[in-house]
Amino acid sequence: MNILLTNDDGINAPGLRALYTALVDAGHIVHVVAPIAQQSGVGHSLTVFTPLRAIRVEEEDFQGTALYGTPTDCVKLALANLLSQKPDMVLSGINAGANVGPDILYSGTVGAATEAALEGIPALAISHDCSNCQDLAQQALHTATFIERINWANIPPRRVINLNYPACSFEENKGLRVCPQTSAVWVNEYEERQAPHGDTYWWLVGEIPPHTINAGSDKDLLNRGFITVTPLRFDFTDRETVTTLADMLLG
Repeated sequence: MNILLTNDDGINAPGLRALYTALVDAGHIVHVVAPIAQQSGVGHSLTVFTPLRAIRVEEEDFQGTALYGTPTDCVKLALANLLSQKPDMVLSGINAGANVGPDILYSGTVGAATEAALEGIPALAISHDCSNCQDLAQQALHTATFIERINWANIPPRRVINLNYPACSFEENKGLRVCPQTSAVWVNEYEERQAPHGDTYWWLVGEIPPHTINAGSDKDLLNRGFITVTPLRFDFTDRETVTTLADMLLG
């Protein structure tokens, strides 16, 4: 397959490099367009008021384009200008840290995959529930096999498949589960700190309260050591409330 690979952790991130190697070794043609620096938490944002600039990265066992922009910028520019033909698939990851539950909305990893899905291209977002793991070779090999197991023609258009690996070693995972997104959300908490020169600043901390996590959801199963797969769609229309509002305003 002809694959566009991106991420939100930056072009030098271990997850992207591991996935690049696994896909190339599996015989795929891989085009990398990824942010030059960390872009976690930017969601589906894009650059509007500043120009996009890129540099070419050429190494002995890796090549790609590093963009001074967001993950969504990477996909949009790749599809519009940088690639000579439309890719068969877009992969985003492997992200450092899980993207389940409410993280899906914040995630630059999912945002990049969503941009591909909106363009009608099969899209996979891949994450690992560890923020500092350096060796993701086994997860990358599994991902390269995973994309071959799906009949993408049977996946409805404008969908993202969201794949998450648990924090344990790959050999210790309990298997793969297809599951829904949890409805649990983060409890907002910011630590207030003082800078050396005296100014106050805040650092985001907090957690998703364990008792709020739906049993059998992505967050629940990931915490229990399963590989989770969740199909996502991005039609935000609340169709039931359309009827309710219409009755209120037009009835």
